[in-house]
Amino acid sequence: MTKDNDYISKRKFMEELDRYRRGSVTRRHFLGVTGLGTATAVLGAAVPALRPRQAWGQGSIGDRVVLATWPNYHDPANFDAFTEATGAAVDVNVFGSNEEMLAKLQAGGSGWDVFVPTNYTITTYVGENLIEPLDAARMPNFDPAAFDQRFAGPGIVDGTLYAVSKNWGTTGYAVNISKNNDVTPTTWKEFWDMTMDSFSGRTMVHDYQLTTIGNALKYFGYSFNSVDPKELADAEKLLLDAKPHLFAINSDYQPSMRSGDAWMTMCWTGDGKQMNRDMPEIVYVLGKEGGELWSDFYAIPKGAPHLDAAYALIDFLLTPDVNAKEAAFHGYPVADSRVNALLPPEVLNDPILYPAAELLDALEFGAAATLTDPNRAELLARFKSA
Repeated sequence: MTKDNDYISKRKFMEELDRYRRGSVTRRHFLGVTGLGTATAVLGAAVPALRPRQAWGQGSIGDRVVLATWPNYHDPANFDAFTEATGAAVDVNVFGSNEEMLAKLQAGGSGWDVFVPTNYTITTYVGENLIEPLDAARMPNFDPAAFDQRFAGPGIVDGTLYAVSKNWGTTGYAVNISKNNDVTPTTWKEFWDMTMDSFSGRTMVHDYQLTTIGNALKYFGYSFNSVDPKELADAEKLLLDAKPHLFAINSDYQPSMRSGDAWMTMCWTGDGKQMNRDMPEIVYVLGKEGGELWSDFYAIPKGAPHLDAAYALIDFLLTPDVNAKEAAFHGYPVADSRVNALLPPEVLNDPILYPAAELLDALEFGAAATLTDPNRAELLARFKSA
C-alpha cells in the first residue's frame, strides 16, 4: 500500500503528464515518478497511450523501436500511428545535450535504434565509428532532391550518407514580457543583464555547453563557437556572476515557463513557438549579436538492436504527410520541400520559424571542435558545480 508521503501533488502529476504527452520524458519515467508503474494494466483500459504494444507477428519488424531524441520534438499521435501500422512500440529516450548523447554511445550498450544528432556532431560519430552508414533503398520516402542542402548536407560525410534531415532551427531565448512591462528585449546583453537584475531567480539556461557557453560569448561579441582561452575566460566570469541569479540549469524548460516559476529561458525554435502559441505573452527572441543556427538529423547508431524497426521508423517519419503533422505539432522548420508544400502559409510566414534575413544571417552553425573541446567541457562543469 502506498504511503501518504509517496503521493505526488495534483499539480506535479499534471506537469508530468504534460511532459509525457509532449515527449519530454519516457513512459517509464512517467510511470515511475507518478507511482503508476504497478497500475499500468488498469490504466491501459482508460489511457490508450499507456497500453503495452503487441508484437506484429512472424516476419515483422519486431515489437519495439527505441528513439533517443530531444524534449518536445515529436507528435505522440504519429508514434501511435506507427505502432498501429507495424506493431512496434516507440520507446522514447530524452536527452538534453549532444555531449550527453555522445557519452552514452561511447560507453556502449545504449539500446538505441534511432537517435537525433545535430549537424556539427556527425563527423565525430563517423570518426569514432559510432554511426551506421544508411541504405537509402530502405527509406523509400527519402528523396535527397527535396531537401535544402544547407540543412541536409552535413548528413553526408566523405560521400557516404550517415544521417537524413529532420528539422532545422535557431537558438534564442523566450521571455515572458508581461513580467517586463510588456517590453521585448532584443539582445543577448539584455538577456544576461536582466538575469542579474530584474529577472533574478527567474531565468533558465540550457544544461548544454554549446548554447550556454556560446550565448555567454555573444555578450562580448565573440564567436558562438569560440575555443579561444581568453574569450572562454570572459564567458566563464559572466556565467559565474549569473549563476546565483538563475532559477535552474535545465534543457527541459517549458513546464517552468508555463507555470510562471521561470520568466526567461534559453530556448530552441519549436519550444518558443509552442509556448508563444499557447501563451502569447511568452515571446521568442533572437539576439541581434547572433547565436546558433542548427539542423538535426535521424541516424542509426552502430549495433542498433532493432535495425529493421529503425529503418521503418525513419522512413515513416519522412513520409511528407506524417512529417507535416510533426511540424504542425512541434513548431520546427523542415528542410523538405514536399513537407513545406503541405503547410499553411501562416506557418511558412511565421517570424519565429523563419526569422528576418538580418537576424538569420548573424547566426552560426555549431562547429565540430566545440563538441570535444576540453576547455569548454571543463568550463561548463565548473559553472554547474559553482
